[in-house]
Amino acid sequence: MKNQTAQKIALTGLTAALSYVVFTFLQIKIPLPGGDATSIHLGNAVCVLGALLLGGFYGGLGGAVGMTIADLTDPIYVVYAPKTFLLKFCIGLISGFIAHKLGKISLETDRRKVTLWAALAAAGGLLFNVVFDPLIGYLYKLVILGKPAAELTLAWNIASTSINAVTSAIVSVLIYSALCPALKKAGLFFTIDSRKTDAPQK
Repeated sequence: MKNQTAQKIALTGLTAALSYVVFTFLQIKIPLPGGDATSIHLGNAVCVLGALLLGGFYGGLGGAVGMTIADLTDPIYVVYAPKTFLLKFCIGLISGFIAHKLGKISLETDRRKVTLWAALAAAGGLLFNVVFDPLIGYLYKLVILGKPAAELTLAWNIASTSINAVTSAIVSVLIYSALCPALKKAGLFFTIDSRKTDAPQK
């Protein structure tokens, strides 16, 4: 049990580090009116991938922590860190719920079904983000930060979030499909089942 917990914690930390690196160094930042910005990035793909591999809680937590730290180290995004943590954690929870509670992808042996449920999980988590990231961002800027340019940046945020969703869904599913055989061979593939404790598949 302790070994399984340690593995989960280590992989959650790895997910956090990966999401930080991907968002910080591989993003395309787009300046917006009022000193704001939006960006094209694959950070959300790491949230989904983490949820597919580790389950919604651990995967979402890793992605949320990594991208929140990235916000905290960026002068433009630092004020959005609380919003980032909440939304990215929710991406993981939703993706994990669809993948493991509904699709049971870590128990499924049919690769086509696994890919289908992984795609549905990615779509579900990222669709949530497409709707709520711009909406919460708009309200956050308008009500909490008092930024008058909130309306002007809303359309840009919707566009960038939509692009990020499509690219992140494709990338996360492709990487998951490629990683599964290698992780199973190495005994590092977690079987996630709500009826029993998660454990690496031997």
